[in-house]
Amino acid sequence: MLPWLPPTPIQFPPTDTALDDPDGLLAAGGALTPAWLLAAYRRGIFPWYSDDQPILWWSPDPRMVLFPEELKVRRSLAKRLRNGGFSTSLDRAFAAVIETCAETRAAHEGTWITAEMHHAYLALHRLGHAHSVEVWREEELVGGLYGVAIGRMFFGESMFSRERDASKVALVALARHLEADGGGLIDCQMHTAHLASLGARDIARDSFLDYLEQYAQAAKPAFHPPGEGDSEQ
Repeated sequence: MLPWLPPTPIQFPPTDTALDDPDGLLAAGGALTPAWLLAAYRRGIFPWYSDDQPILWWSPDPRMVLFPEELKVRRSLAKRLRNGGFSTSLDRAFAAVIETCAETRAAHEGTWITAEMHHAYLALHRLGHAHSVEVWREEELVGGLYGVAIGRMFFGESMFSRERDASKVALVALARHLEADGGGLIDCQMHTAHLASLGARDIARDSFLDYLEQYAQAAKPAFHPPGEGDSEQ
């Protein structure tokens, strides 16, 4: 039977008790406060559910991750990066990125970025824990991604494209930011062919938790608080 978590205290079951089918479903209930969310990410757990469900918490095995140094930029994408007319930024338009991610997914496949989730990640951003990468064509936002950063771990949540390859450009910018600033690890959560084509790979949950312990405790964080975001071409 799936454990039900009361609003207090913040307490998760061990990740190795997660279900095999559906893969990684760990518990239901709890809350989406910043304290709950940060406690979850620090344990390798993330929320994912739709409007007609309670809050559901997941820790899949295997876990898809991207080591920044393993990023694969194929010839066509490299050409887009050079000649596509894009610029990128960090934390310049977090609210617009999460709103567009929600709209894009709702239009194509239904969204799990519920109103409750939306407000929760805006709160995390205001506290300096949630961050975005934006892709621009002049002053138009054409792509981006957002997620949560703890130490040198970046837990990717969602991405969008309004132009071909714009979400890939965002991921490249994120990976290059981490690699240039001392390394880290991007948690991609679930396996997708799209992410695998960019160099992400599956690792065992136990290995992921080992990396999490290493990178989340890094003395030098990968991101600055909102308002100190970097911009680059």
